[in-house]
Amino acid sequence: MAILESPSACISADPAQIAKIVLLPGDPLRARTVAETYLEQPVCFNTVRNMLGFTGTYRGRRISVMGSGMGIPSATLYAHELFQFYGVESIIRIGTAGGLADDVKLSELVVAMSASTNSAFASQYGFPGILAPQADYAMLRTAVAAAEKLGVSAYVGQVFTADMYYTANDRADQICRDLGILAVDMETAGLYWEAMASHKKALSLLSISNHIFTGEGLTSDERQDSFRQMIETALETAWEFAEE
Repeated sequence: MAILESPSACISADPAQIAKIVLLPGDPLRARTVAETYLEQPVCFNTVRNMLGFTGTYRGRRISVMGSGMGIPSATLYAHELFQFYGVESIIRIGTAGGLADDVKLSELVVAMSASTNSAFASQYGFPGILAPQADYAMLRTAVAAAEKLGVSAYVGQVFTADMYYTANDRADQICRDLGILAVDMETAGLYWEAMASHKKALSLLSISNHIFTGEGLTSDERQDSFRQMIETALETAWEFAEE
């Protein structure tokens, strides 16, 4: 094998070990669970910093899954290196989010069409305005169709990607809700910007694990079932973009 260590020394793998499409949860242990539960003959391709990555097959097509850490800086580091150094063409984020909109309930799936954010990540591009981060439409359309086929309740719309988990602005959530934003996470906008800059494809699928305004939250068992629906939607979507 021709092992390539990435410039950040966060990935050390043979590029041939990584599929053209990668599912990207924040938690590396969740990546292992996905690999062991859903992929056939999964092989671990990365253990550096315990950010586990695996490749296997799903219905005969190669799919990888790898942890990305929490927040835009960590998620975009892994997305950038997968896109730029390991030949990855498409990434699907599979994560959790806090619900904002009244209609979005616990366990439901949010398909992030675009992402507002308080991050300054896009300032590096020198864009003459505000560069709007958005999903790849073909992937979004495929995910919506997959959710419908699986009977998964899904909402499509804008999310808010926050740079801070804890914020001193106690009006931020209310402002987002008033503007029709569905949910809040910490990675989507960065992933979409990275994909746009790399001329690759990205989509963010988010399972609602808690609701900001009702105070409701899923139990560990309920989270597992909600996670299953999101993963099955992601896998069916990834299959359409995967290599045989």
